[in-house]
Amino acid sequence: MKTPREIFLGMMEKDRFSQWLGIECLEIGEGFCTLKMKVRPEMCNGFSIAHGGISFSLADSALAFASNSRGRHALSIHTSISHFKPVFAGDEIIAKAKEISVSGSLGRYDVEVFSNGQLIAMFNGTVFRKKDEW
Repeated sequence: MKTPREIFLGMMEKDRFSQWLGIECLEIGEGFCTLKMKVRPEMCNGFSIAHGGISFSLADSALAFASNSRGRHALSIHTSISHFKPVFAGDEIIAKAKEISVSGSLGRYDVEVFSNGQLIAMFNGTVFRKKDEW
């Protein structure tokens, strides 16, 4: 069976969107993952703040890596996010995904997103765990 780091590397190799975001993995283990990225000017909306899809995408990637880290293919079936504070070009954002519960076919995860040490968003995700293994 592959380690969480090996699974991350295999997934990231084919994940062109996460590559475009500039994601860096700070920590990964069974059921958790911490990612960081820097917000670039082209990621900002008409108000000169980061598009909400940027923090959502970082959190969604953290969910993907955390939920696949146990060795079975996992796909999101429901996600949601609440944004609390704006993020700007040049800011570094960090997403910390942690497993809340896992069963044979379902997993539940919370992802906290931070910038400058402040919680800027809270993401929740549910995944379907396939029988396929990495």
